[in-house]
Amino acid sequence: MSQSRNAKVVATLGPATSRPEVIAALVESGANVFRLNFSHGTHKDHERNFRAIRALEKKTGRPIGILMDLQGPKLRIGEMASGGAELKEGQGFRLDLADAPGDATRAPLPHPEVFRDLKPDMTVLLDDGRICLKVVKASAESAETVVEFGGKLTDHKGVNLPDAVLGIKALTDKDRNDLEFGLDLGIDWVGLSFVQRFEDVQELRELVDGRAGILAKLEKPAAIEDLYKIVDLSDAIMVARGDLGVEVPPEDVPAL
Repeated sequence: MSQSRNAKVVATLGPATSRPEVIAALVESGANVFRLNFSHGTHKDHERNFRAIRALEKKTGRPIGILMDLQGPKLRIGEMASGGAELKEGQGFRLDLADAPGDATRAPLPHPEVFRDLKPDMTVLLDDGRICLKVVKASAESAETVVEFGGKLTDHKGVNLPDAVLGIKALTDKDRNDLEFGLDLGIDWVGLSFVQRFEDVQELRELVDGRAGILAKLEKPAAIEDLYKIVDLSDAIMVARGDLGVEVPPEDVPAL
């Protein structure tokens, strides 16, 4: 496939594509950049893929980019009793910091930083938006909500807060450790998840210190408010349409 086209192909490596012969076949098919997803796999896994890509690059004489995609904060509910509970439209439902497994009336949300930023009338989405809660009352340890769209809630489902700018940094301790590992290897690009404000990108730029390009992922509505500053601080932008489409109406994503 011609390498002179303007559009480039980013291929994510996973368990099925981590063998050198498969990576070579992907390059032959037109892959220009390989994404190493640090939400999964070990450092050993990623280093093995990195070495295979660099060996192929040397063999073919063709530049191949390597993007490390940092995991970022992951907000999830805790355990649910009896395999989960059915939430019905109009019922009350509490999110709290208690360790006890959840049921049809409440669920543990082990993220105290979330409760600090919740306010009445804010929306809380669970399980990629399949369940929608409206906050009635919030404190530092819990939030009382009403179910607007129900469904079955099971263990460790993701939490999205489209109305809140959370006091959470985009870089976790895990991300910082992964970042140093990747920079020491010699990756070309760093993908930053959970960008809410331009300061998130600024912090990463200081840590990278010119050793790699910075790719900011637009997946939070708050990032759109800071869009121009984020673009100025980034070397590339990824529009994470699926994640953004959970927190805003899907029909708004193209315009954003």
